[in-house]
Amino acid sequence: MEIPTVQTEAYLRLLAQYERDVTAYVHSLVNRREDAEDILQEAKIVMWRKFSDFEQGTNFKAWGKKIALGLILNYRRKEKTRATSPVNQEFIEAVAAEIDRRGDELDVRGEALQNCLRKLSKPHRQAIVWRYYEDCEVAEIAERADRTESAAYRLLSRIRKMLAECLEREIGVLNHE
Repeated sequence: MEIPTVQTEAYLRLLAQYERDVTAYVHSLVNRREDAEDILQEAKIVMWRKFSDFEQGTNFKAWGKKIALGLILNYRRKEKTRATSPVNQEFIEAVAAEIDRRGDELDVRGEALQNCLRKLSKPHRQAIVWRYYEDCEVAEIAERADRTESAAYRLLSRIRKMLAECLEREIGVLNHE
């Protein structure tokens, strides 16, 4: 068994910490899931190959997103030959810049949402999982929760309202830390 080097460990730690951010970034800029996953795989390989160029203590997430953006733009150039890909490079770069600009805001909102979801009761959390993570229709949620469809609609509406109010409070708290 080969013992990992200090450089390997540093890369793996940073990748584990920021992989979700880079993944979300790529998926937000690439429509097809399979293509996004291919780009992510390639990005991780390129990041590993270029890790000796990464300056420790700088922003690994931004560095990884920059590498991923280069791969996305290469992918888009190849896709240009297809009739189904009307998105141009300038648009992708503009979207990427906007994602970067809002990245910190999204990080705060994501953390706030996680805090709010943890505060929900177990049945409410389960309803959210069914609706937003498992993509269940309201009729299916009603059946799973042993409720009528209108009761399931009301439940989801109440939960969304509770989450919105909680998000406002949490974001206020996180922005003042």
